[in-house]
Amino acid sequence: MSIVIIAEAGVNHNGSLEIAKKMVLAAKEAGADYIKFQTFCPEKLVSKSAEKAEYQKCAAKIQESQLEMLQKLALEQKDFLELKTYCQKCGIGFLSTPFDLDSIYFLDRLDMDFWKLPSGEITNLPYLLAIGRTGKPVVMSTGMCELDEIREAVDCLKEAGTREITLLHCNTEYPTPMKDVNLKAMLSIKETLSLPVGYSDHTQGIEVSIAAAAMGACILEKHFTLDRTMKGPDHSASLEPEELRAMVRAVRNIQLAMGTGRKKPSESEQKNRTVARKSIVAKCAIKKGDFFCEENLTAKRPGTGISPMRWFEVIGKKAERDFEMDEIITIDFQSEN
Repeated sequence: MSIVIIAEAGVNHNGSLEIAKKMVLAAKEAGADYIKFQTFCPEKLVSKSAEKAEYQKCAAKIQESQLEMLQKLALEQKDFLELKTYCQKCGIGFLSTPFDLDSIYFLDRLDMDFWKLPSGEITNLPYLLAIGRTGKPVVMSTGMCELDEIREAVDCLKEAGTREITLLHCNTEYPTPMKDVNLKAMLSIKETLSLPVGYSDHTQGIEVSIAAAAMGACILEKHFTLDRTMKGPDHSASLEPEELRAMVRAVRNIQLAMGTGRKKPSESEQKNRTVARKSIVAKCAIKKGDFFCEENLTAKRPGTGISPMRWFEVIGKKAERDFEMDEIITIDFQSEN
């Protein structure tokens, strides 16, 4: 099963449907399976007094509340209807994360393949119940969480009606410092909760996503932008289209390289066995009737003759004919039986 790659557009469209459509096309051309947006009503998501995160303050460099910031970034419901149609036209899956109950009810009508839940809603019981009651598969990020909080959220979803859950390890700092990635926690989540796992990557660069693929992530999510220099809270921690393309290519190669786990010669290397392995050959000229011994035998390439692993089966036998130096030794073992 191929690793699912979600290109996280988030709010990097800066509230522009035109930019959002350009991002759809860029994500498709990069090879992502899905592009994901964020659906919210600013007034239902944050209170008037809610402050921005530190990374959001640094990105904006202006005095404004979180509500004021989100009001500039929100798309309308009709925009998401248009984006869903455009994604179908371009051949890429459409996703959007809801951040309030009304957005859940709206997106449920868009028939997405699964819900992608953000880390911040993992302790929001009414939200989890509304998601669970839809019965759709859930992919849930787990940033800022203790294992017990994840387990409780999973139980809430299951009790409400969710049957399929995948958990994404992540860190919600933008960008995430390498020392805080803790990628091994992805495996701890899998082992403890016995659920499929993946990784939502907020680091700069692509190497951590590639490592997550090698460690068994079944879903990878990565923020991207058309231009990292654009104004907005998430651009600086996002990949540009060519970087996203490189990440997708690397992840696909890693998955291909992981193989089946069964150790055996591959189809491509079969032809090299005789070239790289050795056979028992004459170290010097050997006359018919001479006994083979360590003084007149050695092992050299190619491996088209008797394997040196049969060395002691050959030692002590008589030469049935003359052999020149470097000639591959032949013995009719069957005629001796």
